[in-house]
Amino acid sequence: MEKYLYLTIDLLTLSVPLLASFYSKHAYYKNWSSLFKAIVIVGLFFLVWDAYFTHIGIWGFNERYLTGIKVFNLPLEEVLFFICIPYSSVFVYFSMEYLLKKNPLEKSHQLITHFLLTFSIVVFVMHYDKWYTASTFGFLAMYLLFHLYRKTYLGRHYFSYTITLVFFFIVNGILTGSFIDEPVVWYNDAENLGIRIGTIPFEDAFYGFLLIAAIIDWFDCFRKKK
Repeated sequence: MEKYLYLTIDLLTLSVPLLASFYSKHAYYKNWSSLFKAIVIVGLFFLVWDAYFTHIGIWGFNERYLTGIKVFNLPLEEVLFFICIPYSSVFVYFSMEYLLKKNPLEKSHQLITHFLLTFSIVVFVMHYDKWYTASTFGFLAMYLLFHLYRKTYLGRHYFSYTITLVFFFIVNGILTGSFIDEPVVWYNDAENLGIRIGTIPFEDAFYGFLLIAAIIDWFDCFRKKK
């Protein structure tokens, strides 16, 4: 049964937000069209990135925990990850609109953006020779520069992602080897900082933010057009 571990993690991550999507007072399912278009646009970019890094050995997957079904050179479970995780993470963002009338980060979002931008640029410059580190912080810096130029309000992005980090550490912890004999996903530490949060590479938290924040941007864009 261990070959279904990654698939089980995907489905469990999706399960509660999916069931809660039909809450009548703030129905997530009514925004599925906007959500899935956003997931496809951003997800395709990340899947190409993922597939290339898998091909050149930046990271890889443990067949012990996989069903064996492949989509190009990626396990089916990895492709589903880019559907299940965004669905659940954007659900948190969507729920915060209903639950919180005032965002606690409303006054500090620009400070956070400037800090993250400076940090990303410094890390990129210092570690440009490490594929995972350089690509993650390079793309994140470009993302933040774009939003600074556009003067976008990112407070809800930051707050909702802070909440999802709790679940992120559980899910990514298991995938990187916490609580199990071997990691589901392995990393070539020559191409990252070699810093781990438990078993999770430091870069993962920023990679995850970039994924979810970009999807939220498109999600909001499509909702405004409806």
